[in-house]
Amino acid sequence: MNEKASLRARAEIDLAALRANVRELRARAGGAQLMAVVKSDAYGHGAEPCARAALEAGATWLGTATPQEALALREAGLGGRVMCWLWTPGGPWREAIEADIDVSVSGLWALREVVTAAGEAGRTARVHLKADTGLGRNGCQPADWPELVAEARAAEETGAVTVTGLWSHFACADEPGHPSIAAQLSVFRDMVAYAEKAGVEPEVRHIANSPATLTVPESHFDLVRTGIALYGISPSPELGTPADFGLRPVMTLSASVALVKQVPAGHGISYGHHYTTPSETTLALVPLGYADGIPRHASGRGPVLVAGRVRTVAGRVAMDQFVVDLEGDRTEPGAEAVLFGPGDRGEPTAEDWAVAADTIAYEIVTRIGTRVPRVHVGA
Repeated sequence: MNEKASLRARAEIDLAALRANVRELRARAGGAQLMAVVKSDAYGHGAEPCARAALEAGATWLGTATPQEALALREAGLGGRVMCWLWTPGGPWREAIEADIDVSVSGLWALREVVTAAGEAGRTARVHLKADTGLGRNGCQPADWPELVAEARAAEETGAVTVTGLWSHFACADEPGHPSIAAQLSVFRDMVAYAEKAGVEPEVRHIANSPATLTVPESHFDLVRTGIALYGISPSPELGTPADFGLRPVMTLSASVALVKQVPAGHGISYGHHYTTPSETTLALVPLGYADGIPRHASGRGPVLVAGRVRTVAGRVAMDQFVVDLEGDRTEPGAEAVLFGPGDRGEPTAEDWAVAADTIAYEIVTRIGTRVPRVHVGA
């Protein structure tokens, strides 16, 4: 039995495609450095192998949300610059400083914890000050920026920290022309100028995420942070497919058909009988469910390539499995059912599943659970 058939399901990760995506994004970034964002286990693709592939292709920074994610990269032997940005009080500041990780600071409480941890470590902490230019999430408000900058400069004078970055995050960069983009850029420039006038000399200024990297060149500054685009998914489907941006989807999710059977007309399928067979037909059981990250709210809508045609999930997605109606076609147990991939074979894409589940493709790939092995190819 071949490897694919021997696995209940697999998420095949094409590292050659990821490297090609990095090279394309670097070209689009102009002279800016590129940060490969590998948070949430590289958006479900496997952080360590994806980080290695990104560095091989020319990324100079790695980005994570949590310090634990950043520390795991160091423990795996990943070099280069690593930045993490989602901190809570009492976080592992000292461990991050000792692991040579750049940390983000959005408020005085965080800066003070960094200074204390730097003293304990006997090392200078590398800090990026984050400005809230309009996203309204993390980051320092413009009214509080002078106080944060002043205290950061005082900490620099003592040798406790060095401010290596000034940064922010767009709210609507996936909607080119949205008035908030220009407004946020203006606020960011003002906040950067204030900090630099106060004596901050950052290595990198950065605000561009994946959509801004692709569509807002004036936002590139010294560094772009690419997340979803790295994995070959369009951050703005309304503007273009991955191919339109020179990108290729990296993940292909498939399963081995567990059962094929004939049923009569009027046969109810799965919980609640939301689907009833209109005539005598053939059913195929696909052993993936919402415990594996398949959206239950794509019940009756999720597309799957089975037996040479794209079918639709029949009835409810259950915890571990769902059914497709083959409409009389035949296949065998062990045959491949492809939920999404690049689309080369006519299979659905992650974006197709996003439409079916009324969400975004980011969520589709990121939510694929740990029961599904990641099989990395193209290393």
